[in-house]
Amino acid sequence: MTERTYWATHGGHPPQTDLLTDRAMFREAYAVIPRGTQRDIVTSNLPHWQGTRLWVLARPLTGFAETFSQYLMEVTPGGGSDAPEDDPDAEAVLFVLEGELTLTVGRPGAAGRPAAGEHRMSPGGYAFLAPGEHWTAWNRGAEPVRFMWVRKAYQPVTGIEAPESFVTNEQDVVPTPMPGTAGRWATTRFVDPDDVRHDMHVNIVTFQPGGIIPFAETHVMEHGLYVLQGQAVYRLNEDWVEVQAGDFMWLRAFCPQACYAGGPEPFRYLLYKDVNRHVPLRLGGAAAH
Repeated sequence: MTERTYWATHGGHPPQTDLLTDRAMFREAYAVIPRGTQRDIVTSNLPHWQGTRLWVLARPLTGFAETFSQYLMEVTPGGGSDAPEDDPDAEAVLFVLEGELTLTVGRPGAAGRPAAGEHRMSPGGYAFLAPGEHWTAWNRGAEPVRFMWVRKAYQPVTGIEAPESFVTNEQDVVPTPMPGTAGRWATTRFVDPDDVRHDMHVNIVTFQPGGIIPFAETHVMEHGLYVLQGQAVYRLNEDWVEVQAGDFMWLRAFCPQACYAGGPEPFRYLLYKDVNRHVPLRLGGAAAH
């Protein structure tokens, strides 16, 4: 089996001798943020996080993708947070790319005892954090830890309980092949797609070299696609664009999409989509009065 790898930026600055031309683009239906744009000059900080910087890859925008935000986090040794999230309605997925993240889920135990639910997450580590969950995240290792943080405001439904938090690693989840593809296209699903408690899925999609999406998917779900490994030519609306490990694609609802996987190794990406909820019938989802 080909080794699974996880690309993460280390920031820095390009030299003055580099050409300005790049693959970055922002269109009416999609955006492409190449890995080369993730430089020191465009990092952000967050309240209550120590020794941490991040690249904001997606945020809700009126008339574009409206349901989620996505961060590429970098936490130096000793850094982290005991109060990482300030939105009580937020649910989240964390996915570790490099280093080791010490995650605690649930309230601390008695004085002098370890926090409840402590997890040491290595590359491929995946955590779903339920809305309103108490959690902390620290780098207890000797090297920086880099991870994806996908956030969404949970949409509660009367009579349906919110899902529980869990922690796993993609190495422990068997991918599901797409029917009729002989395994060339597979999806690693971390929750049951029929579990309507969940209103977002964050999966890993894998194409073997030469694998394709053989039609232009056109649907209501918004997407964030972070390329973990490999390269491909991706169809976005009316355009074909080359993408590689470390690139991020941001798709609004109904943007046509397809791909051809190329290169010598699998093409893999972390995929966000919103699911399992009624479509609001008023702009902004506001209730009628």
